[in-house]
Amino acid sequence: MTQPRTTRMNHWRSVAFFLLCGIQAAAFATSAPSAQESVFPPWQNGRNNDALNRGFEFTVPEADVLADFHGDLSAPKLVLFVGGNYFFAMAPLVERFEKENPEYRGRIFWETIPPGLLVKQIKAGGTITVGNMTWTVKPDAYFAGLKKVEGLIADGTLTGPAVPYVTNKLAILVPQGNPKQVTSLSDLGRSDLRLAMPNPEFEGVARQIKASLEKVGGAPLSKAVYVDKVKSGVTVLTHIHHRQTALFLMHGDADAGVVWKSEAIFQEQAGHPLNHVDIPDAENTTAIYAGAMVRGAPHPAAARKWLAFIRSPSAFRIFERYGFMRYDAKAPR
Repeated sequence: MTQPRTTRMNHWRSVAFFLLCGIQAAAFATSAPSAQESVFPPWQNGRNNDALNRGFEFTVPEADVLADFHGDLSAPKLVLFVGGNYFFAMAPLVERFEKENPEYRGRIFWETIPPGLLVKQIKAGGTITVGNMTWTVKPDAYFAGLKKVEGLIADGTLTGPAVPYVTNKLAILVPQGNPKQVTSLSDLGRSDLRLAMPNPEFEGVARQIKASLEKVGGAPLSKAVYVDKVKSGVTVLTHIHHRQTALFLMHGDADAGVVWKSEAIFQEQAGHPLNHVDIPDAENTTAIYAGAMVRGAPHPAAARKWLAFIRSPSAFRIFERYGFMRYDAKAPR
């Protein structure tokens, strides 16, 4: 018998948050993943880990894997807290940085949970608990939207200056073939369209999404998506949209979700059964990505090197693969 949507989505909300932030899906590293296993994070076949000695590798599909925590914690020379919406770009970025700075090879640790949750970890002294594991790591640099970074500099969490480096736009992610025929943001108000949307409480992208919804349908469309459909259970709010939205769509528990265009491009490049719908520039919202050093950073020289690297031509060539655009200080904000 088919489970009611509310029951199924409650299941996926609880499973996805814990699995996607920490205890999550991958294939045993010693064997090739099956087609079903390959849709579960962590994606990229282990490339998002620069550890030189991985010891005994143990990951189990849908059960045990730390999808958004990368590298070796034993003696890092650089620790990065990166908003998760470009987790996929971090593998080639770290690889390029280590080629240019070989003294850091295998000695970088980075986290890619949502920026609001990374701040909570910073405020907790760097301590975090995922499932049954607790650890402490002090970050050297933090990366999120420019306004978020500027606010954290203002309150003393970060030290300036803010370093902007790329921009990004929104897109609508849908199952392959777009079975619900979603063509624009206005379709998201449809009562029959099940949505997976970022949570405004700690996912900064929700602010840009609401701005775009209001460009298209005013406050009523934003309210329909983020209030009315949430109350009715037709919109489900994610804890970590860069993992959950794709999974909900691939498992048939949602029909559409707004994500960063770069995330949609990555999912398509990975061969997952997903497509994206472009949002016209007049209706879209541009985010500026920035970083800054964390106050009291354990490795300030390393942080400065990464902040210089992240806006370099070699770094931009990597970002460009996923649809990011070069930051232009003269562009209107």
